[in-house]
Amino acid sequence: MRGSLQPPAHRSTNAPRSAIPVVESWGDEGPEDRYLNRPCYEFNARLGTSENDRHCTHCRHYLTPRCPELAEFLDDVDDLSPE
Repeated sequence: MRGSLQPPAHRSTNAPRSAIPVVESWGDEGPEDRYLNRPCYEFNARLGTSENDRHCTHCRHYLTPRCPELAEFLDDVDDLSPE
């Protein structure tokens, strides 16, 4: 065997949920605001702590099978496809 295939190790953030900042208002809401403050958000600890802004693109499950909103994200990509 040339190598072993190991599943990826998923590290959890040890920070309590209360330590994760929740932004109540972002001012003028735009289309991107629908990707903020979702209840399923878990910060991706592989990113720098300055990126912990509760945006879906910084979630550890973003665009993975574990993301409960995956179908919505894929629908958005389909909308951008040329006709």
